[in-house]
Amino acid sequence: MTDEPAREVRMEVRGLMLDPGSNMPIVVLRDPERELFLPIWIGVFEANAIAMRMEGVEPPRPMTHDLLDAAIRSLGAEVEKVLISDLRENTFYAVLHLRMGEREVALDARPSDALALALRTEAPIFVLESVLEAADAVELLRKDEDADRLRKWLENVDPDDLGKYTM
Repeated sequence: MTDEPAREVRMEVRGLMLDPGSNMPIVVLRDPERELFLPIWIGVFEANAIAMRMEGVEPPRPMTHDLLDAAIRSLGAEVEKVLISDLRENTFYAVLHLRMGEREVALDARPSDALALALRTEAPIFVLESVLEAADAVELLRKDEDADRLRKWLENVDPDDLGKYTM
């Protein structure tokens, strides 16, 4: 019997939206190959950090994720990748994978912080296939109405079924 390694699916940050029921921000990850969407409820401050980076807005002073990026670089390390690694009790978990020369370091992180850092460092984002399955990732048709269909679907979904992000 051989243990196959967990399959990592490359994702991209598709966008941010507000949950109409709770007014909580949702970051939407997308698997461009299979058109799978994974919504993750996040905090307001993290959503702001993600939105600012996506829109190319440079704050006058470094934000927390900018500081973390600078600290990592000053230590001679780089963010190799971000992995959304687990979904337990409706909470997503993430791991930052750093490389310092030949040394690899894995750090536990909140998904929202990991995603904000990945956007700043242009590091790839991955989600374990098992997390996509557990979260029941949404598969949509490859048409222009995808965003509208996703929005309508998210308006009617119960956050407890997807893994609501808790602070």
